[in-house]
Amino acid sequence: MDGVVVGGGSSDSGSGVSSSQERCPKQVSPIRGGSSRNTSPIGRVGSRNTSPSRQKVVKTKPRGLDEETVSTFGKAIHPDVRMEDNIWAMLPEDLLNEILARVPPFMIFRLRSVCKRWNSILQDSSFLKFHSRVPSHGPCLLTFWKNSQTPQCSVFSLPLKIWYRIPFSFLPQWAFWLVGSSGGLVCFSGLDGLTFKTLVCNPLTQAWRTLPSMHYNQQRQLIMVVDRMDRSFKVIATSDIYGDNSLPTEVYDSKLNRWLVHQIMPLVNLCSSKMAYCDSRLYLETLSPLGLMMYRLDTGYWEHIPAKFPRSLLDGYLVAGTQKRLFLVGRIGLYSTLQSMRIWELDHAKVMWVEISRMPPKYFRVLLRLSAERFECFGQDNLICFTSWNQGKGLIYDVDKKVWSWIAGCAHQSYNSQVCFYEPRFDASIY
Repeated sequence: MDGVVVGGGSSDSGSGVSSSQERCPKQVSPIRGGSSRNTSPIGRVGSRNTSPSRQKVVKTKPRGLDEETVSTFGKAIHPDVRMEDNIWAMLPEDLLNEILARVPPFMIFRLRSVCKRWNSILQDSSFLKFHSRVPSHGPCLLTFWKNSQTPQCSVFSLPLKIWYRIPFSFLPQWAFWLVGSSGGLVCFSGLDGLTFKTLVCNPLTQAWRTLPSMHYNQQRQLIMVVDRMDRSFKVIATSDIYGDNSLPTEVYDSKLNRWLVHQIMPLVNLCSSKMAYCDSRLYLETLSPLGLMMYRLDTGYWEHIPAKFPRSLLDGYLVAGTQKRLFLVGRIGLYSTLQSMRIWELDHAKVMWVEISRMPPKYFRVLLRLSAERFECFGQDNLICFTSWNQGKGLIYDVDKKVWSWIAGCAHQSYNSQVCFYEPRFDASIY
């Protein structure tokens, strides 16, 4: 597995803006195991028995892996086809940029060492234009944590099945935490001394900036959404982190570069701070009244949806799918031996949750060994990710294909990692 180079630019301490054009990005290498032993199921794939007493090799499927994952690891590796140098030299500029725009973003950094022309490709407006037209190369998982107060970030490419380390030293030394990611941008919020601040960055170009202060500047529950067609983004701030619903909802618009004050959320008892955004609507779980609170971004108003939760639901996570699909993920069962993980989808017409899948017991037992163990769940584009960093495990469920698969290398991550889906894009602008 080869490494990747991720951009690092100089920052303007006065404005909180980092320019990726002033210096070259830094090298980023894939994560490899050190002296610690990887105990995840993925880590045991490819090991062999060297005992001389064992003469016959018996091929077995690694425990806990589905057929798709096993077949992926068993694919033959074909040697690269060498292309003559003079062919590359004769390619027109536009054609070359269109070819490079289709290369996975993390691979671009390796190609920059080929020549001076390619080294400056990230500042080439023609390349960025072609890159903006190319569909995503596939989802990634971004994990963020702090090691001795130093921000650390790793990205796992699901199509390439490789972890990449991204230097996050370009961020300010605040006490901040991960809000989420959308359209190639990553949002953080935190405290700079006693002041609550929000910042947005592009991890690939390492450009970042702080957003203006909110009208009611307190620690709030935030979510960011990017509109790639409009080349803009919004940050929605609901109640504060302690559940105070007396604060009005505020929405930051990157085009206006200011926060807009909207309706105060009606008095409800929130069930969880987890939110899901899909189809221009924001959803939160409520206990009283039971159901969901829905915020319409186009009108700026809240409304209640009386969708009752399934019985014996222990912990529920709202997960946004494509278009209007909204999922509920949680454990069912009062006793550890009878617990199971299930997935429901909201039937908007009947205003009820319909079960669509259950996690197979073999995955559930590996992911959550203890009934009281915490897990995290989030989703994007009908992919649902389950993480249990205490166990060093990660699991992906594809709703459309109905396929479960383990995430390789989760044991390398910190137990206090914050995780979200991430789409690496060079053209994602922080303005």
